[in-house]
Amino acid sequence: MSASSWDEAVPVSASPAVPAVTAARWKLATRIAFRFAFSYLVLYNFPFPFDMIRDRALGYEAMWEAIVKAVAKRFFGVTIVVAIPGSGDTTYDYYKVLCIFVVACAATLIWSILDRRRVEYARLYEWLRVYIRFSLACTMFLYGTAKIIPAQFAAPGLDRLLQSFGDASPMGLLWTFMGASKGYTIFTGASEMLGGLLLTFRRTTLLGALITIAVMSNVVALNFFYDVPVKLFSAHLLAMAVFLVLPDAKRLAQTFFLYRPAPLVDRKWLRIAGIVLRTALVLLVIMKGLQSSIEERTYFETRSSLRGIWNVDTLVIDGVNRPPLISDDTRWRHVVIDRPGVIAIYPMVGRRTRYGLEVDEKKGTIQLTKGDESKWTLTYHRPVPATMVIDGSFDGRNIHATLRKSDEDASFRLTTRGFHWINELPFNR
Repeated sequence: MSASSWDEAVPVSASPAVPAVTAARWKLATRIAFRFAFSYLVLYNFPFPFDMIRDRALGYEAMWEAIVKAVAKRFFGVTIVVAIPGSGDTTYDYYKVLCIFVVACAATLIWSILDRRRVEYARLYEWLRVYIRFSLACTMFLYGTAKIIPAQFAAPGLDRLLQSFGDASPMGLLWTFMGASKGYTIFTGASEMLGGLLLTFRRTTLLGALITIAVMSNVVALNFFYDVPVKLFSAHLLAMAVFLVLPDAKRLAQTFFLYRPAPLVDRKWLRIAGIVLRTALVLLVIMKGLQSSIEERTYFETRSSLRGIWNVDTLVIDGVNRPPLISDDTRWRHVVIDRPGVIAIYPMVGRRTRYGLEVDEKKGTIQLTKGDESKWTLTYHRPVPATMVIDGSFDGRNIHATLRKSDEDASFRLTTRGFHWINELPFNR
């Protein structure tokens, strides 16, 4: 390693990006907090960097497996089965984090007793920052390269392309969304790589940590809201990036929130008028946006009286019964009605066709429109709530259709999967 490279790795002095940590006496609470942070972060990140060279380096993970299994069985009566790697939110992972937390608390207590006369840990704190910087940077590199060369999110395969949205799990939908756009996937990977690269230099540590916070905040949100089983690990990565920013938190707050630029005008009444106009404009735009959003939300939450996924049991066209053959592209398979104003007709083969819809419950009619010219009025009646019969002229043909409503609310994995803290295996469907 060259002298210049070594200087980048070893914190011989504070850089402009990191305020100097003097040898002044630290407060008791600060010393205790540092001891805990040091113990927890080292326990969580070790055996880095040895695991970059050899998997399960030094038998560290095997040691934790034994400890976690024993603790779970002895104190909680839970038998831990270490699952095949793939999920980071298994029962084992949660118990491991609990064990690390308890060990870190014990280490903090013992350390505080044995080293109670020490008044600061400036040098050790610098070394901890170096360790966290490079541990976090290497993780960002691994995630970034898996996106720059799209491996984590591959392009949707034929099986996925034929799958309906409703049949996908939330995680599966996210994987499809990312894999469908190679450009966006590469962009997110490059952002992770940039944050990691900047973390490896002392002078750009703050910028790298801020970029990593922005990137990982989005990743954490996706993992939580799409039920991706990397919640624990991604949250720890975000917390480590925040840890690196803490020394500059006060300075950042002063820059972004407490900085007072010189006034554009000297007259007090003009400044007050500016504040009033600004406040009025902000409130006006926000209120307008809220009103528009409430109206749109009300529309999307409104349901048609004929709402449902209607399976077409029988369809007679011009007096000829059309059996449900998958080769018949004119025979209806499903009729779907959800929100007012729209109806979708799915044929046995091919793509759906959507029409405008007006329902007159008193007359028992439905009017379908296509563009500005085509318009058809048909009659309907419902012998029972789950059955609907449609008659009339449609697209130049006389039709008679018997429709049966399916139980759609319980059949879609995307809307019924829900949120899970623990996933023994990824639920990527």
